Amino acid sequence: MELSELFAGRETDLAAMQERLGSVAQEAGLPLTPRSRTYNSRHAQELGKYAERVGLLEPYQKSVYRAYFVEGRNIALWDELLPVAARAGLDPEECRRILEEGLCAKEVGDDWRRASALGIGGVPAFLCGGRLLVGFRPYRDLEALVLGQDQNSTM
Repeated sequence: MELSELFAGRETDLAAMQERLGSVAQEAGLPLTPRSRTYNSRHAQELGKYAERVGLLEPYQKSVYRAYFVEGRNIALWDELLPVAARAGLDPEECRRILEEGLCAKEVGDDWRRASALGIGGVPAFLCGGRLLVGFRPYRDLEALVLGQDQNSTM
């Protein structure tokens, strides 16, 4: 889906949001390539549950980040996602089986329901001490959340 389509009718200024995202990524030293499309990450989330079980969550998250935000790959497509998982050390055939059989789908569904119950409607989202911070934010905002200091509005 085109990002302009996704944000159509919202008060969000897409160009300003992308500029802020680029600024936050640069501040954090993260590579980021501008993009105009978004892709469904549901299957990537399911493989994330598997990666967590086998102790490879961090390399998997880094691999997915690179694929999506730097390389612009469509992680909704299994033929794109499975090599990303393999790059993180996961067995691509086992990953295919997990997706085919929906072995982690319930866990991801449970996470989505919990997020909805907490009022989380976007990513990334951070919940600390009953306070919610949504959107790509500078480190100082995350630090203030953890320290219990007043925040700018959630995004």
